[in-house]
Amino acid sequence: MNVHSSPDIVAATAQRAYGAARLSVKHVNGRTRIASLYQEGCAKIRLPERDDHGLEAVMINTSGGLTGGDRMRWEFDVAENCRAQITTQACERIYRASADTAEVETKLHVGEEASLAWLPQETIVFEKSALRRSLNISLAGASRALIIEPIVFGRKAMGENIETATFHDRWRIWRDNRLVHAEDFRLGPDAGSMLRQPALLGGARAMATVLLLGADAERHLDAARKIIGAKGGASFWSGKLLARLIDGDAYNLRKRLVPLIELLNEEAGVPKVWAI
Repeated sequence: MNVHSSPDIVAATAQRAYGAARLSVKHVNGRTRIASLYQEGCAKIRLPERDDHGLEAVMINTSGGLTGGDRMRWEFDVAENCRAQITTQACERIYRASADTAEVETKLHVGEEASLAWLPQETIVFEKSALRRSLNISLAGASRALIIEPIVFGRKAMGENIETATFHDRWRIWRDNRLVHAEDFRLGPDAGSMLRQPALLGGARAMATVLLLGADAERHLDAARKIIGAKGGASFWSGKLLARLIDGDAYNLRKRLVPLIELLNEEAGVPKVWAI
């Protein structure tokens, strides 16, 4: 006897990926050191050696990408006087979802006189995918944070086009328990027509948001605008520099994003895993 299951039943009972990881660092003898590390499921953190006094953490999703129903949780605590940058081993791929939505939740805490650079590589959005992300950051009064999120809607070299997808990015950033930055970026389900609108990407495939919060942010504004050029813009207000970049493909976006990171991340530069 042959037994057939409907696609809806298969989707509902399919095993989904789950990962959670937490890292806290402390200041010891002039260097940033691990205070605690926890990892579960498909979320892993690797810590390559560095020549300076800072710490670099590399996030890894061992499931190879995200699809509907997958859940990822990341949490990083950068204590007083520490220097840390966080990146990803590779681009995160958001695959077609037969049901449900992939969710990624990230929480960052940056202590007094500490510095954090959040530098994940590109998120690649595939046709008929569904992703909901939240980024919550708590900053102490004199801390510094560089936040970068590049997104690619279909890879041009692979002939991929995005017409139907749902995507939601939610940022909330507090300094001394006061909300200083909030934004929500939503697309879908008719993502293709939305991305073609001049007010969004105007047909471009790749975009990046860059946010620098710190006492030195304003002095980088003119140099940042030169790097960004005509495909984007930058502004400064209330202690933060905000930039948006768009381009026709991920490679050309990265050619401008890398020097922008080098400018804003100063002596720490660009993580080695970002090499073009």
